[in-house]
Order: sequence, then C-alpha cells, then structure tokens
Amino acid sequence: MSNLFARFRISLLPGLAVLLLLSGCASTNNPRDPLEPLNRAVYQVNDALDKVVMKPVATVYKTVLPQFVRTGVTNFFSNLYDILTALNNLLQGKFADAVSDTGRIAVNSTVGVLGLIDVGTEIGLEKHKEDFGQTMGRWGFADGPYLQMPFFGPSSFRDAVGTFVDFKVDPIKWIWKDHVATRNSLWGLFTVNLRANLLDSTKILEEAALDPYEFQRDAYLQRRRNLVYDGNPPETSE
Repeated sequence: MSNLFARFRISLLPGLAVLLLLSGCASTNNPRDPLEPLNRAVYQVNDALDKVVMKPVATVYKTVLPQFVRTGVTNFFSNLYDILTALNNLLQGKFADAVSDTGRIAVNSTVGVLGLIDVGTEIGLEKHKEDFGQTMGRWGFADGPYLQMPFFGPSSFRDAVGTFVDFKVDPIKWIWKDHVATRNSLWGLFTVNLRANLLDSTKILEEAALDPYEFQRDAYLQRRRNLVYDGNPPETSE
C-alpha cells in the first residue's frame, strides 16, 4: 500500500497537467465539467472497483463489527483529522474555531481515550471539517473544472491540489512514519470504515438517481461550495 501512495504522490500533478492538455478535445456543454467524457470513464472504473472490492469489504466490516466498535473507530480517525481541521482554520484566519478544534483534540485524546469517545461534542466543542481545498477557496482560489480522480472519486482541480497537500501533512503519515505496517494498516482501516459509513448513502444514490455520475458531480460541487462559505454561499456564482 505504501507503494500505491508513493505512486500517487509522484503521478498526481503530471496527471493534472495531462488532463488540462486534453480538456480542449474532451469538452462538453457543461462549463463546470469540460472533461466530462474523461471523468465519466474514470467514474466507471472507480464504480467497478467499488462494486468488486470496496463495497463487499465494507459490507463484511459493517456486518461483523458491532455499532459501538465502528463508532469508536470513526471517532478515533475524526479526532486525528481534527489536527488538519485546526491547521486549516488557523490558515483561514478562523482563530476561535482553531482554538475550539485544539480543545477538542486535547479533551478527546485524554478523557475520550485516544479519541474513541467524542467527549468534545458532549461538552459543547463544535465539530468542524476543514481541508486545504477549502482553505484555498477561502482565499479566493476558484474550484476550477470538476475532476473525477482515480480511486479518490469526485474532486475539482483546486481540491485535487488540496488533497495532495493534505496527504503530505496527514497525521497518520507523521505519527507513524517509522512504523510502516501500522501506518498502512491504519490507512486501510480508515478507508474501509469510511466506505462502511457511506453504504446507506450509496444505496439511496443507486435507487434515486437516473444518472449517478451527474448526481454525484452536482452534489459534490454544491457541498464543496457550501463548505467553503461555511454554509452561506453568495447568491452569485463564483
């Protein structure tokens, strides 16, 4: 798995450059998705991989482990990634939120037993979710064309760069940098647990959407816009 992430780090930015060069010949009538033919092809590959590997593994995971264990795993990773949220809130100038995030990390890591129990929420420390893509959006970087990333799924040109930066400072990578097996196992557990938490949403998508690709794209772009503007996007388009 470490080789997979190494290849991802090396290939991400050149891949984006190739997509930029191809955008002219792969354009469609949707201004937000000029790479739609290519994106749909990648979506089909991601969807096939999900159906063959990720969804079955996540289903077994959800069936075997009781709810309280899965909740503990979710809380553990949520606490770890609150570190990134605190850093991005700091970069965005949201100092009160950054202090609150730091308080959550301190409380959940100690009283909450390494984050397994979300004590922070119980005592009124609000949970935030910030990443570097949102930070760039906060400082005026447009999201750019929609981009379906291999394995990682829906994104945009801005958020793809944000994903690369977030990966470089991933807490798991740094805390367990000298324990490769532990680090990779945690990444694997995080991925499976995340997919298990999305099983119900996937079922709704499959049953409700006439075009799952289009539904996923539009939902992603709308959600990211809301996140960048903290739920209060301006009425005019970017």
